[in-house]
Amino acid sequence: MPSPLPGNALTLLENGEQYFPALRAAIDQAEREIFLQTYIFEPDETGRSIAAALERAAARGVEVRVMVDGFGGRSFVAQLMPRMVERGVQVLIYRRELKPLSLRRHRLRRLHRKVVVIDGREAFVGGINLIDDYQQGSAPHPRFDYAVQVRGPLLEPIVASVHRLWRLVVWASFRRRQHAPLIAPAQTAVAGDIRAAFVVRDNLRFRRAIEDAYLAAIGRARHEILIANAYFFPGRRFRQALVEAAERGVRITLLLQGVADHPMQRYATRALYPYFLTRGIRLFEYHRSHLHAKVAVVDGYWATVGSSNIDAFSLLLAREANVVVEDSAFARQLRDSLERAICSGATELRPADWRRLSLLQRALNWASYQLVRLAIGLAGYGGKH
Repeated sequence: MPSPLPGNALTLLENGEQYFPALRAAIDQAEREIFLQTYIFEPDETGRSIAAALERAAARGVEVRVMVDGFGGRSFVAQLMPRMVERGVQVLIYRRELKPLSLRRHRLRRLHRKVVVIDGREAFVGGINLIDDYQQGSAPHPRFDYAVQVRGPLLEPIVASVHRLWRLVVWASFRRRQHAPLIAPAQTAVAGDIRAAFVVRDNLRFRRAIEDAYLAAIGRARHEILIANAYFFPGRRFRQALVEAAERGVRITLLLQGVADHPMQRYATRALYPYFLTRGIRLFEYHRSHLHAKVAVVDGYWATVGSSNIDAFSLLLAREANVVVEDSAFARQLRDSLERAICSGATELRPADWRRLSLLQRALNWASYQLVRLAIGLAGYGGKH
């Protein structure tokens, strides 16, 4: 993991209710250059408002560069991209989805990051896609997720990362190199007193960087670990690290999805519940809305906010980006937010409750677990892959 850089100012943004207004305001203030990377860019009210802000920026001469994943952004390609390109926004599609039924391994190597850089002076990093906060036909509460707004020296690696990926995808898409320098280099003057690192996962130099950052923090933990994660299907190393922490007296709490947008993954995760419950790890399921968060707090000092789930698809296949923070005030703010979510919208699962599950429910969990493991194997996880 890269060493944390001191001197940063970080603002924790909870849900789209805080994130989207801050993002729109930053785009509307842009003067020189915008990079935006996202997995989903929906043509709903939220997506169209962000698209309109980007178009306004391009109209006043800002260099606007948008990168959307080819699978998560299929509706963007069909409905938003033509108008945006016509109005001067540069758009790249990461691994365009051409054969929906293909089983080729590279289909799972997605762009899952959510990173926006404005004029090299501020960045947004987190797990929030460009999609309405409220799920149509679902609970009357917002999708539960986080992002951070960044100023300070941490902009150096963030800006370098988005620029590098833009040039890489230009080459992969058009077989030509782009030599244009950054229009707006990172503004790295001290902006606060927070130590933080920008940690990415890719398929070359940083294949296990995010997982290793988690494992290092778990390995150092002495008092408490609190993890909220949308798709939680950890591998053996991660599971063992949590168990070893519990055995040395660390209080471990997992906040996971209760309202599933991908039921098979939820059932597969539930097959792991007995493993954790019998080892003293507390489990909560969030039922107030869709939990989409990918955050953690360790010992009231170490925290992370980002796009990476704790499953093989995020930790071993997708391009992800997290901010890792070493600051007690930031960690306390995130922990307090998670505690409120647990109190207001989550249900604790206890070993006795789990033993009362019907045979049909247990069979469904077991079958889903095996199917997800098979998918991971087909994707190339394990062995020389």
